[in-house]
Amino acid sequence: MLAVARRVALALGLVAGSALASPGHAQYPNRPVTIIVPLAAGSGMDVLVRLYADRLQTVLGKPVIVENRPGASLMLAANAVATAPPDGHTLLVSTSSAMAINLTLFKQVTYDPDRDFVPISLYVKSPFILVVNPGLPVKSVPELIAHVKQNQGKLSFSSPGAGVAQHLSMEYLKNQFGLEITHVPYRATPQSIQDIAAGHIQMGFAEAGASIPLIREGKLRALAVSSTMRLPLLPDVPPFAEAAPAPGFEAVSWHMLLAPAKTPREIVDRLHDEMKRIIAEPEIKQKIETIGLIPFETPGIEELRAYRRAEQDKWGTLVKKLGLEGSQ
Repeated sequence: MLAVARRVALALGLVAGSALASPGHAQYPNRPVTIIVPLAAGSGMDVLVRLYADRLQTVLGKPVIVENRPGASLMLAANAVATAPPDGHTLLVSTSSAMAINLTLFKQVTYDPDRDFVPISLYVKSPFILVVNPGLPVKSVPELIAHVKQNQGKLSFSSPGAGVAQHLSMEYLKNQFGLEITHVPYRATPQSIQDIAAGHIQMGFAEAGASIPLIREGKLRALAVSSTMRLPLLPDVPPFAEAAPAPGFEAVSWHMLLAPAKTPREIVDRLHDEMKRIIAEPEIKQKIETIGLIPFETPGIEELRAYRRAEQDKWGTLVKKLGLEGSQ
């Protein structure tokens, strides 16, 4: 009888010790998890988040709720999560705009990505397509560069606004090759692309979802994609780095899942591992490709921190060079 009691006590001690050794795994989650999305319901980002939220819900054993909080150039959502309890129950999806560009572009940003967040997963890259009006006498990137150099300052490019990723991507291109092309900012993506198709503007970096239908109709000519990888929806269009050639050229947006900074590492690691597994699923990868994005196998947590900082450096330097620091 005494031996049995000792065995029971030992077993209970082991269980208790295990719980203390990994409190994040033992106690997380203990209520629904909310993922805050900075774009409206129905956007490509939103559709994808809802898809992997269903998978996370299954493995975590608690509801995973997607909450849309668009506004303030994607910063409204970031502010909400920066001050949330660091227990893994409130997560944020963000992009290069909110986590890299806006930090230099805006006069006042009330969060700091390093101080207030820990990255969990970089799971998607969102490239832009370099498109021109079909009437422009160019069919390749080298031809475009040569044509612009022969007509310095006479051609124009559009974007959905000063300081947005599409604008900065073209400025990045101009900077690399010493080109002079006039920027014409619009208030929204559709009109900025339609005006290239109509011939009012000669070129631009455009989002895949908005430009591919016009490319397929022959109303726009695609010369390159801004990622280092080919876009699955346009497999015949080369990466800019290959087409120019310009080794290392990349000007993309991205989707990153983050948590408040002091979230226990056990929780962060668990979510990182689950996201890595989910994004590798064939159905998820296919969905990502269908909406004009590129699935990406996330680096580790420290590599994610370094990548985000490098992006802030890259775009912040360009924003300052353009005289746009604190302009918004």
